[in-house]
Amino acid sequence: MPFAPLDRLSSPQNPRVKALARLQQKAAERRAQGLTLVEGLRELTIAVGAGVAVAALYTCPELAGAATAEALQTLFAAEIGRPEWLELTRSVFEKLAYREGSDGVLAVLHTPARTLATLRLPPNPLVLVLEAVEKPGNLGAILRTADAAPVDAVLIGDARTDLFNPNAIRASIGCVFTVPLVAAPMADILAFLKEKGVRTYAAALTPRAHAYTACDFRGPTALVLGTEADGLTPATQAACDDTIIIPMMGRIDSLNVSVAGAVLAFEAVRQRQVGA
Repeated sequence: MPFAPLDRLSSPQNPRVKALARLQQKAAERRAQGLTLVEGLRELTIAVGAGVAVAALYTCPELAGAATAEALQTLFAAEIGRPEWLELTRSVFEKLAYREGSDGVLAVLHTPARTLATLRLPPNPLVLVLEAVEKPGNLGAILRTADAAPVDAVLIGDARTDLFNPNAIRASIGCVFTVPLVAAPMADILAFLKEKGVRTYAAALTPRAHAYTACDFRGPTALVLGTEADGLTPATQAACDDTIIIPMMGRIDSLNVSVAGAVLAFEAVRQRQVGA
């Protein structure tokens, strides 16, 4: 059976268009429905490859073009699990798009349900922990690092942003779907890691901190980072097993949290690869 659009929506007042706008704009709506909005063929392809279910597909032919339509046919070649597909006029699509130069693809996905109870770590895990992350762009960048390094999980303690915010999805290029990602109270995350025998390293500007290159990350390791403005809370610092620092040789005393996370994660991976 051919996969083709069922209808073309042209009015911003259409109930389905309004529902898409609410998903794009409101975290509460995304949480209530268990849905999230993804823009872009690349991000959608990564999500589908990670096994995320697609509830509905929307395209704008004027923006998507023939090559994108062909790619969608390939992506949803199997009839089982195909989403409902509708077209949007350019004016309607551009009201919903959240980035410039869009490729004309929007999709509604079922948000993956992930908890500490369902998280399965390998025997020697490498984990990134972010406390009180509030900027979707930083979260997305951390997830790209986690996918690339790779890191076995990213845990968000006391989150101040929706993990499936469209800007986080865009910044992660879809890695929000490929990396095991769990949000929970920070105390629960630290207790979970302790129970699993994972050593926690707090990245903090304190006199007792060790240079990150002097630490051994070859065993079960969690790298714990805080916000750029405030760093880790005193309670989290005290609860971690060790404190580490990335030495600053210039005039500033810290890095962007996503950059710091990348430096630490790739050092841990390097140690594990070379055995030192």
